[in-house]
Amino acid sequence: MSRFAEVDDQYEPDAVEDRVFEYWDDVDAYEHAKQHRADGEDFFFVDGPPYTSGAAHMGTTWNKTLKDAYIRYLRMCGYDVTDRPGYDMHGLPIETKVEEQLGFENKKDIEAFGEQNFIDECKSFAEEQLDGLQEDFKSFGVWMDWDDPYKTVDPEYMEAAWWGFSKAHDRGLVEQGQRSISQCPRCETAIANNEVEYEHVEDPSIYVKFDLTGQDGYLVIWTTTPWTIPANTFVAVDGDATYQAVEAERGGETETLYLEESCIEDVIDRGGYDDYEVLESIAGEEMVGWAYEHPLRETVPDAPDFEGALEVYTADYVEADRTGLVHSAPGHGEVDFERGRELGLEIFCPVGPDGVYGEAAGEYAGQFVKDADEAIMDDLDAGGLLLERGTHNHDYGHCWRCDTPIIQMVTDQWFITVTDIKEELLANMEDSEWYPSEARDNRFRDFIEDSPDWNVSRQRYWGIPIPIWTPDSEATASNGGDEAAEDWSGDVEEAIVVATREELAERVDQDVDPEAVDLHKDTVDDLTITEDGTTYTRVPDVFDVWLDSSVASWGTIGYPSNETAFEELWPADLIMEAHDQTRGWFWSQLGMGSAALDAVPYKNVLMHGWALAEDGRKMSKSIGNIVAPQEAIDRHGADPMRLFLLTQNPQGDDMRFSWDEMENRQRDLNILWNVFRFPLPYMRLDDFDPEAASIDDVELETVDEWLLSRLQSVTAEMTEQWEAYRQDRALDALLEFIVEDVSRFYIQVVRERMWEEADSESKTAAYATLYHVLLETTKLLAPFGPFVSEEIYGTLTGDSGYRTVHMCDWPTVDEERHDPTLEADVEIVEAVEEAGSNARQQAERKLRWPVTRVVVAADDKRTEAAVDRHRDLLRDRLNAREIELIGPDTEWEELAYGARADMSVLGPTFGDEASEIMNAINAVSVSDPDRSTLEAAVADELGRDVELTEEMITFNTETPEGIEGTAFDVDSDDRGVVYVDTTLTEGIESEGYAREVIRRVQEMRKELDLDIEAEIRVELDVRDDRIAALVDEHRDLIAEEVRAAEFDAVEDGHDRVWDVESVEMAIAIEPVLET
Repeated sequence: MSRFAEVDDQYEPDAVEDRVFEYWDDVDAYEHAKQHRADGEDFFFVDGPPYTSGAAHMGTTWNKTLKDAYIRYLRMCGYDVTDRPGYDMHGLPIETKVEEQLGFENKKDIEAFGEQNFIDECKSFAEEQLDGLQEDFKSFGVWMDWDDPYKTVDPEYMEAAWWGFSKAHDRGLVEQGQRSISQCPRCETAIANNEVEYEHVEDPSIYVKFDLTGQDGYLVIWTTTPWTIPANTFVAVDGDATYQAVEAERGGETETLYLEESCIEDVIDRGGYDDYEVLESIAGEEMVGWAYEHPLRETVPDAPDFEGALEVYTADYVEADRTGLVHSAPGHGEVDFERGRELGLEIFCPVGPDGVYGEAAGEYAGQFVKDADEAIMDDLDAGGLLLERGTHNHDYGHCWRCDTPIIQMVTDQWFITVTDIKEELLANMEDSEWYPSEARDNRFRDFIEDSPDWNVSRQRYWGIPIPIWTPDSEATASNGGDEAAEDWSGDVEEAIVVATREELAERVDQDVDPEAVDLHKDTVDDLTITEDGTTYTRVPDVFDVWLDSSVASWGTIGYPSNETAFEELWPADLIMEAHDQTRGWFWSQLGMGSAALDAVPYKNVLMHGWALAEDGRKMSKSIGNIVAPQEAIDRHGADPMRLFLLTQNPQGDDMRFSWDEMENRQRDLNILWNVFRFPLPYMRLDDFDPEAASIDDVELETVDEWLLSRLQSVTAEMTEQWEAYRQDRALDALLEFIVEDVSRFYIQVVRERMWEEADSESKTAAYATLYHVLLETTKLLAPFGPFVSEEIYGTLTGDSGYRTVHMCDWPTVDEERHDPTLEADVEIVEAVEEAGSNARQQAERKLRWPVTRVVVAADDKRTEAAVDRHRDLLRDRLNAREIELIGPDTEWEELAYGARADMSVLGPTFGDEASEIMNAINAVSVSDPDRSTLEAAVADELGRDVELTEEMITFNTETPEGIEGTAFDVDSDDRGVVYVDTTLTEGIESEGYAREVIRRVQEMRKELDLDIEAEIRVELDVRDDRIAALVDEHRDLIAEEVRAAEFDAVEDGHDRVWDVESVEMAIAIEPVLET
């Protein structure tokens, strides 16, 4: 890039980004920035891997933008940052997308298609989506090691999962057995609790009577899952609750119902009973052991009737709600299962993995469970056992990938028994710092404390195969082994768990190259292990996809193959994801790290929120409120989008998308662009050399020193906020500095210094100051807006800087340049200036017109001292001939005070005289806002004395004619009043009209697009003789300001007629040709 080269008049994000992308490619900017820090202190960042199941959405865009910003910042701080991107390429997120593409409805379609073919399709789809995601991320400037991402499908990474699982097994934390799990009947696999998404649905609501045996009466239960009634095994009660037997009458017939006492009225009403009588009260504990008939025995002959079944037991999960008795089916419900296991009851689950009843379900066999609800209710009704049949609206779990309602059922699964190491998990959690901290101490802690054993097995195809081989009698016999060999007993000690590819190659019966072997199902399912005459085959399941990503902290650095990297880097210094990952990746990493290594795999966690639509709702295709990142980039550019995202609080809060705010960020960058563009032509004209005239070499003026001090304050504030993981506050500070301090104040102050024709110390100091501030600003902005920062940096430095701004060091505070007192002074000056501008507006006097004087009445010594020290600056900023200062202990003699009477107080006191006294009070003015002085003035007005009280009057300030006053404050603290004397004199008029002419001629120069140094000829016809004479007094000023070589007739130039303060002026200009 050429130093101080001409740039576009306006900030055009698309053009800037196109140029910068091309530049980065040309100079290998990323590679050089990374290599530049190769010898720095290691910083191990681990990228949470997104699923390669679709394009980037606004949530992943926010996440990746945050990551990129922090990596860039850390790299500028000197760290050698690990920036390997990751991709989660296994599991249901991929499988369901492929099934959708192939038109499959369930696993049977996959089996017909062929496992191998389906796995190949999944792999191709995942790779294709990965390429698309990477292009999405690159499009908004994310710098990561795109050539070497970690992929959960790579053998090296899959080995990391095997290794972690084997370590958990070594610690005795791997178990196979039955549990009640959430099952997706469409996907035909278990899913984790954190993979269940809840939707509001309408389900059946039934009250069912269970006929007691050995005594009259019915136990009444309520459920929204009629399909679980065939598996009913016991009824649960609260042992401490009071239940009552009620004789209920309906249609002339009576029956005895057993209910918890507080539920009786509701149930009697629902059952349509005419009346009831309480027969007795019984403690729940006394009901234990009562037996009852299974309500569907005729339709489900195989329903539970084993020892201990169909009896009443106590349970902790019973509440005094609905009936106070709970239908319990250990073959389905999670708490039912746990209580059934405590009671030693057999498990009856007549449902298959596809949600279809098996033969054990009797007449319902072959029906999908939810489809059988109506038949079950009909059968209960026909048997006289259905007390009420209705509907209930509630939240119900659905599969996170295919949106199918889940079913609870008991199946055999593989578990890591994290409940055995709960205290370790909690202790290891304490070894990490979270931002925000309450997310760890509340939300995450609660999740850990309540977490059940981790179900790590899935009955699917596209995933990391569980590395467990178990004895197989058929395989043993076919290999010539003991024909009497038995199948696996279920004892994990008898299973073989393989940890690495090397171990696999050593132990399997087939020839395997550990460096080349693919560890997916289609390969490892064919591998057998024969030891001591027994042949082992692999269990058919694959890992839960959360186990894949749980090993990212060592999988991303190639462990266990790469031990050196693990020893040098692990655990991760930083991870960052959204708050839903407290139940996902944050948890799975802690679970696996603790199970395998008894350590937390990360030191710091930055937890951000979700990306929401403008109306605060979740972005959803069905709602139609999704904003694609590319749409935002197309409308406003990548940098404005990044700035919008990075001004959001990254600690827990959800982000509400806003087109208006994105437009505001583009406007902020346009302001920066204008600031950057402003000095370039002058620097080119004057051959400004930043190396020869740095801020250390020039005579700085007060305003230069102030801006440099503000730069130090902003740098300190930004660094502090970055370190606190509040980059949003850092960016807010920077944008305020650019817009308020640099653009709206400093540029306005130094503009005329840069317009000076001759070389001067003042002009050079302004160049040096603005150059330094702009250069440092590009560095401060670089992590947020990498494109515009690169463009500005390259234009400012040319060949003298680094190849890229992202190789620069993060700015540090120069304490010698830091002057908090000066900053406080100028803050007061700015407040005075704003008040003076407001007073001008009230007087309808433009800033380009000078005023005779500005009077500042300070309320305190600090304000008085600041104004006194910076009179020259204020005189210039307010275009005033003189600044008068009135201290806090002095009254401005030109002020007068009036008073306003309160008639509600005067009336009752003075009666008929009240109106006369009020008029007198309102008519007089006094020199001091003092009651006794006012009384004297009113007495003179009335011709008699009047005694006034404080409640009767309110004083107000009266300024002299031609003077307007406005109060000013700093940080809401009142600091005084600014008075602007707008009295017109001939000298004021003369300069004012001359300034009006200058503004019009400058505008006409822009219309001709003249070079800044081009000289012109001006023809000026002021069609008012008096005003023409006044303007003529400042002919030299006009000529200097507009670069007019002469005032003469313009034959064929650019001419316009202007209305200036109701005076018509005809102006024509033309460039003067060089001779």
